[in-house]
Amino acid sequence: MWNQFKKFALKGNVLDLAVGVIIGSAFGKIVTSLVNDMIMPVVGLFLGGVDFSSLSFKYYDAVIKYGAFIQTVVDFFIIAFSVFMFVRFVNHFKRQEEEKAALPVIDKKEELLIEIRDLLREK
Repeated sequence: MWNQFKKFALKGNVLDLAVGVIIGSAFGKIVTSLVNDMIMPVVGLFLGGVDFSSLSFKYYDAVIKYGAFIQTVVDFFIIAFSVFMFVRFVNHFKRQEEEKAALPVIDKKEELLIEIRDLLREK
């Protein structure tokens, strides 16, 4: 059983997943800080300093914090938009690299043949 567990745990996919989870949680902290410390204050300025997280109402003994839910939804949309813009930015540069790599490489012989062809067409 131990050998089967080692074989499972040391598979490439499991290790890749573990690394992805660790990096994802670290990236999540960065995105949370970006939203809470940089983006939300600016959004708060545009909304007149409104902080949704304090909105709530009491129903008997239960306190329903609907403002926290609204704040979480707003945070989600900001995070989703930020990640979308980041992925779009990265894809833009990937596309440029792919376009550079896709350009055909013409050697000297082909250049001479193209010049000869163009000269013959002119006549």
